[in-house]
Amino acid sequence: MRLPRSSAGWTIGVFGVLALLLGALGLLWPEAQLRMLGFEVPESRAAGDYTGTFLTASAMASFNMGVYYLLATATEWRPFYRFTVFFRLVTFVVFIIVVLAEVAPARFLAVAAWEGVGALATALALRWDARGAAAPAGPPASADN
Repeated sequence: MRLPRSSAGWTIGVFGVLALLLGALGLLWPEAQLRMLGFEVPESRAAGDYTGTFLTASAMASFNMGVYYLLATATEWRPFYRFTVFFRLVTFVVFIIVVLAEVAPARFLAVAAWEGVGALATALALRWDARGAAAPAGPPASADN
């Protein structure tokens, strides 16, 4: 695996590693992930309770998303970086709404913050990288050389 070659790449790479690890945690130890998010973990589940099924699907999606982000980092796929900014901000808004609508506990705001801060960090890093690319690399060469 290559290290990121830009500041935007670092933001995508860090998110990719976190998504991959949290996805793996959800697959291997779903109760820990539920507790981290502030959800109740009962001793047993009623018939027709598909919490485990949904958590497995969500954890697998997170794991796969981590792989996609790491692939984008390794290839310095900048259009993907820009794409993620918009959709991570959409995710931020949706997660805030589910907390305000009392569909999810207040601790779920941490997930919203992770998405929002990550989107802003990538947007700022993209801008930083663009300014660096526009700046001259060094002093101009003299005509004497």
